[in-house]
Amino acid sequence: MTTNIPTRRTQTELAQAFGSLHVPGTPLALANAWDVASARVTEAAGVAAVATTSAGVAWSLGSPDGDAIARDRAVELVARVAAAVALPVTADIEGGFGADAAAVGETVAQVIAAGAVGINIEDGDRDPAELADRIAAARAAADASGVPLYINARTDTYLFGLGEPGPARLAETLARAERYLAAGASGVFVPGVADPGTIAELARGIDAPLNLLVGPGSPAVSELAALGTARVSLGSSVAEAAYAVAARATRELLAGGTYTAVADGLPYGELNGLLKG
Repeated sequence: MTTNIPTRRTQTELAQAFGSLHVPGTPLALANAWDVASARVTEAAGVAAVATTSAGVAWSLGSPDGDAIARDRAVELVARVAAAVALPVTADIEGGFGADAAAVGETVAQVIAAGAVGINIEDGDRDPAELADRIAAARAAADASGVPLYINARTDTYLFGLGEPGPARLAETLARAERYLAAGASGVFVPGVADPGTIAELARGIDAPLNLLVGPGSPAVSELAALGTARVSLGSSVAEAAYAVAARATRELLAGGTYTAVADGLPYGELNGLLKG
């Protein structure tokens, strides 16, 4: 007798599927999760992949964002999320959770062993040469594992306002993108950009899928698609909104003795049901 029970995809199949979702003009839309429940919620809502937010993960585990969380705690969270969903999982590993490129390679090996098929890794205030070395180590670790890991290289030129604005900042961003791609990155993440003209220049100038951080004030996904964007993500904003509800509900309860802030929560049975089985 045959059954129709679907077969869970292998990690390699998940990695291949995840890479194929990055199509300029048809952006992969990611609402970033920070624990198993938020991952299951986004999966049930219909996302094609689950992405973690480093900030949300750190906050949920009692640490600030910014390479402060211990690597083993971050990897453990990735493992729980990857085991809980049937979708590709990409993990935000900040700067790589390591003091040097060799340590980043070990982080990536552990993240892959935990079930992830993609990573975000960022330059922040690091020298671009240092991030390139970290990306190369990440790619070597992925090659050694046999998993075609999607490495999303984040550059913070716009987010942190690095260098002179205008053409100089664009040129610096494109130079960093080229360097990171040469080191083994699969795509480039440029948070902090909302100007359509700049986005179009980035999409034209980067020879790889372009990922943008979106939220209030950003062009709609349809507009970003027309500009050539291949991936959009909400980053830490979903976690921030969830914690904002907790703050508003508490203030309302204490100040007015009312409860409207929690009126639109997910029903208990629906949320509880997502975590059964």
